[in-house]
Amino acid sequence: MSISAYEKPLGKVFTPDYQFSIPSFQRAYIWRRENILQLINDLEEAAKTPNTPYFLGSLILVREGGTRFSVIDGQQRLVSLSIIIAALRDLETDPEWMRLLDALIVEPGDKLRGIANEPRLTLRERDAAFFREYVQEGNLEALFDLSDDDWASNAQRNITINTKTAYDALDALSEDERHRFASYLVNGVTLVIVTTDDLDGAHRIFDVMNMRGLPLTPSDVFKAKALSGMKPAEADAWAARWDDIMDPLGDDTAQVEEFFAYLHMIVTHKPASGRLIGDFLDEVLQPYLAGGTVTAFIDKVLAPYAMAWRILERPSEALLPDEARDVLELLNDYSGHEWRPVAMWALVHSFRNLGAPGVSPFTAIGAHATRSAADAKAVLDLHDRQRLKEVLVALERATGIATLNRHSALTRRGRAAAAIRDLDKGYPVRLVRGLSVSANDRAGALVRLHGELQGEENLIRLLLIRANECKAQSRITRPRSLSALPIMPLDITQSSSFADWTQEQHDFWMYRLGNMALVQGSEDQLNRLTDYDRRRNRMLMRADSRRFPLTAQLEDFNACTPHMLHARQEETIRLIAEYWDIRYDEDHADLTAQDVEQLARDHAAKPTRGSRRVTIAQVVAAGLLIPGETLVWERPRKGERWVATVTEHGRFRLEDGSEYASPTAAAKAASGSTGNGLDVWKRTADGRKLSDIWKEYRLRY
Repeated sequence: MSISAYEKPLGKVFTPDYQFSIPSFQRAYIWRRENILQLINDLEEAAKTPNTPYFLGSLILVREGGTRFSVIDGQQRLVSLSIIIAALRDLETDPEWMRLLDALIVEPGDKLRGIANEPRLTLRERDAAFFREYVQEGNLEALFDLSDDDWASNAQRNITINTKTAYDALDALSEDERHRFASYLVNGVTLVIVTTDDLDGAHRIFDVMNMRGLPLTPSDVFKAKALSGMKPAEADAWAARWDDIMDPLGDDTAQVEEFFAYLHMIVTHKPASGRLIGDFLDEVLQPYLAGGTVTAFIDKVLAPYAMAWRILERPSEALLPDEARDVLELLNDYSGHEWRPVAMWALVHSFRNLGAPGVSPFTAIGAHATRSAADAKAVLDLHDRQRLKEVLVALERATGIATLNRHSALTRRGRAAAAIRDLDKGYPVRLVRGLSVSANDRAGALVRLHGELQGEENLIRLLLIRANECKAQSRITRPRSLSALPIMPLDITQSSSFADWTQEQHDFWMYRLGNMALVQGSEDQLNRLTDYDRRRNRMLMRADSRRFPLTAQLEDFNACTPHMLHARQEETIRLIAEYWDIRYDEDHADLTAQDVEQLARDHAAKPTRGSRRVTIAQVVAAGLLIPGETLVWERPRKGERWVATVTEHGRFRLEDGSEYASPTAAAKAASGSTGNGLDVWKRTADGRKLSDIWKEYRLRY
């Protein structure tokens, strides 16, 4: 078995030297929105120090002949990197940058050298055509036009949502920032390429790299440095103390790194720079080493903050005031963890003896428990209950609004560092900069609450929990399985109770808060129910669903109408605004009663194209399509030809008289199968594809 390993920048990996394919036995693409967003945020931060490489792990490949390799380990990163590059390419306006970005994911070909034009990465057979057509070949407009029933697999769903997520995150950057990001991606991101000519050998390599010979964690490095100047007996004792503190955090390297990165922020008031070990040794440990007070660091810094971290992991089991425990559980609803250092600071500065030997903030569980909750409370020394509550409530509010406004992880870390700096100075919570909410932040959050939230199930669930608890004026115990489900079905049929709805009304409300309700159970329970009364009855069947007042309200409505969803939308937004105290401005004007477009204009929201689906009606209103003109889809080889007419209401009418509100829906109805609607329909007047017209609209508006 021949093995080779080389470290290479991404710009040397996405080249004709490597033609990657995903074997059929590999699992599908499973990365979710939070995974790709974390990668983008990490790369955005790393790009600020362009001379420092960002190591993205290893690829384990099997040679298949020539430049062709099967990917044994690394599929998730290769697919996600391709998605990020595709989004950068689509957002680009400079033809040269577009060409260079395109060449990273699609081999442009060279007839003279016998190099074929083909994608650099081929997915499993089930998803390969989808990924190539929509992502690699640059049909993002068509991808944005797809609806849930156009996906043939979960991998295609993940590809779609992650592409929209990457597009929106990168669209928030300026052109110069995107160019710096792209340049760093190509030159600063490195991978170790491990190749072998034997599949069994590749699996053995994978096993060794992932299961054995694990590298030292930051905790191991810092412990060794901290104890290096002690005598053997003393070092043994403090090594045991260190292990007692750190072992409960687990041995997940990423989690341990995150803990020390946040501890570095708490001590230095600076976000991590990407050089965790060097920065922590120099800026946190070295002053204690120089002063001979390492034991004070272990007892007074490491121990209390490690215990605070454990509380954040399991707040429901901690002996905290009810209001603090409730807010910590709400904070754990967020996928990002940038709130954690502030919460850790609040816990450590509220309990005088947190992390002390023999003191546990957790309730004993099980038949052999020897210490009661009352005993534990007597041991813990909570000295500032009110300030703990104020900090955590302000932190949850700031985190929620930052999430709604899609602030990057880099921005959120910067705000956390600023908050800790002000808290250490003793500022009142209302004056802590990192916990404050500006007028523009407030307006931006309200504008976002009015919009579509497709593909953001976790955010919808989080928002509905806050709205329902605000309406109930109390904490609501959540069932183990809790989903945010749509009141309307994904498709409306002529035989259902939604037959009177127009397609425009359905499309407008489908992914808005007014159409969502909290329900015990999963989405599967409603999949085949198309009538409102059957969907409502299924939602209300369980008592755990009826705990939530906005869900229980459905019992009072015998029909679902646009007016009903509008009323639910307005009430939900008002409740969330009240929960986070963003309903009124400085002049006590009710912002939830203002026109949302005017609100956005008044606060000069940054214009972004975003990945939101462009509708036929919008293109007609902009004059880029004219009612009455015809579109054609031809398949000469199959002898098939379909014609559609643009209506004045912003729909496509097929020759049988049926009308559709999206090009993809019209293509699906015409051919009987899912198709790339924006690419197949062409305007008869000039032969121009709809994808070009749609992109022109996005660039203009």
